[in-house]
Amino acid sequence: MDFSPIALFAPLVDFIMHIDIHLLSLAADYGLWLYLILFLIVFAETGLVVTPFLPGDSLIFAAGSLASLAASALDPHILFLVFFSAAVLGDTLNYAIGHKVGPRVFDYEKSLIFNPSHLIKTNHFFEKYGGKTIIIARFIPIVRTFAPFVAGIGAMTYHRFILFNIVGALLWVAIFCYSGYFFGQLPFVQENFKLLILAIIILSILPPIVEYIKHRRLQP
Repeated sequence: MDFSPIALFAPLVDFIMHIDIHLLSLAADYGLWLYLILFLIVFAETGLVVTPFLPGDSLIFAAGSLASLAASALDPHILFLVFFSAAVLGDTLNYAIGHKVGPRVFDYEKSLIFNPSHLIKTNHFFEKYGGKTIIIARFIPIVRTFAPFVAGIGAMTYHRFILFNIVGALLWVAIFCYSGYFFGQLPFVQENFKLLILAIIILSILPPIVEYIKHRRLQP
């Protein structure tokens, strides 16, 4: 059995790039249980440091698009509540883990998930944007997962964190869920859905790449 990174992540890449097809299949197989599946994916993506690779933006957009189908049993407003609650609870759990565990898990340079570079990049965001990092991070994969963890380590008090957590989740879910619902079934979007998902992913990961390049250039 092949346990290489490529073999392990290939099914995930396929799921993300064909997320509309996979969601239709899940809806046909599980019906309203799909709400729970979607909740668990977003909850894990935002709440567990070990699963930053799970889909977030693309999943919410695709689910909103699916809800706009006449034959779909999904309701966009229920989807919003499901994703919003998953995002808020996920970040809250992540904050608690960071507060409990601290930075000691980021001791291994070669670690794929607990690499210290993830912690350093997220700290740079906190240094630049302060508490707004929790809101901004909602729209940036990887940073989205590590920001509440770093906040829990000591970057922010819980009362301040929960406010930014709720506002960030509200904006993130509303933008992607309702964009998917209102625009996902336009002929142009349907014909280019995979390219749109790819564009969402690229635009999401661009800010941390730019920040990293700037940081490297400033180093002596």
